[in-house]
Amino acid sequence: MRTNPTGRQTRLGGELRKLRERAGLTATQAGRLLGVKQNQISNMEAGRVGVSPERVRALAVHYRCPDTEVVAALCDMTADRTRGWWEEYREILPAPLLDLAESEHHAVRLRTAVTVHIPGLLQTPEHAREIFRQDAPELSPPDIEHRISFRIKRQAVLFRDAPTAQHVVIHEAALRMQFGGPKVARQQLRHLVEMSERDHVVLQVIPFSAGAFAGSGQSIYYIHGAVPQLDSVNLDQSHGPVFLDAEAQLEKYGVLLRRIEAIALTPEKSREFVHTIARNL
Repeated sequence: MRTNPTGRQTRLGGELRKLRERAGLTATQAGRLLGVKQNQISNMEAGRVGVSPERVRALAVHYRCPDTEVVAALCDMTADRTRGWWEEYREILPAPLLDLAESEHHAVRLRTAVTVHIPGLLQTPEHAREIFRQDAPELSPPDIEHRISFRIKRQAVLFRDAPTAQHVVIHEAALRMQFGGPKVARQQLRHLVEMSERDHVVLQVIPFSAGAFAGSGQSIYYIHGAVPQLDSVNLDQSHGPVFLDAEAQLEKYGVLLRRIEAIALTPEKSREFVHTIARNL
């Protein structure tokens, strides 16, 4: 039995619980249908024990789930039992950071809106180092280097053979924050432009002149799963990443992102906007 299930394992169990509850069944009743004890159903739904694709399909039949795409996506989640690169950091970094890397690895699309920081997947090592130096409590030099290497490895999803699509909206305030001084800031902005020229990366900028807009007080990171039901939202808090996946939460942040993307400059104008700021540093 797992003592510390990953975020993906916990999410799979949570989705099985949602299917059971929609069917109006208790864990005890579900156990009877499968011929297992109630605690085994509870452990599956908590991500503490593994679930086979065959068992997921059996549960879907008992729960009368007609959505074959959702069932197939859940089966895929059970089939992938490989240890990802992030497991190297299991005893080094907080578990939510590893869950974030795992979510990005399996995502089909990533959407981000930020007002102060450059998104982690688009940061240069020098920019990231300056951010980690400001952490509270203060990180030791080895801890800073661990976090930088972890962040850079996360960026592999944008460079693999089938790169993940990323749509980023950055406020002008984030572009003008000179973390590490003008030289580091200039390198960071040039890197943004270079990444925005890739077919799978869309960059939009919200200038100061746009004024107030919905969702301006927070960063939003929307991670698209294989099906909409497996989407999640990551909110970057001072104590670490927080994941949301309730239907109402996904709807709320989806609406906010659509509004933010609608008021931002076009990708072409955004690229020139970043160019201009970099030239003036």
